[in-house]
Amino acid sequence: MAALDENFLKFCKGLANANRQHILFSVFTDKQEHTVGEIADKVGIAKSTASEHLTILKDAGVLVSEKRDREVYYQVNKTVIREYINLIENWLTCC
Repeated sequence: MAALDENFLKFCKGLANANRQHILFSVFTDKQEHTVGEIADKVGIAKSTASEHLTILKDAGVLVSEKRDREVYYQVNKTVIREYINLIENWLTCC
């Protein structure tokens, strides 16, 4: 259970930043995959800043990525997000 706690903490910390929330809710609502450049342009931040936020979101399990040629494509990791939503729902029903 300790590993789950550590991963859940990373997940929560990944979502705790307003810039990362902005990336998630302004870019990924189209349910598509996006490159760092696309995300940076859409949110209006530098590619390096977008890359830092995307790395944190990926480490938190919120996003997954796939490298194709010279581009990295990011998309929402629905499996992990659903897992943590279920964890929270279970916790709420037991209290």
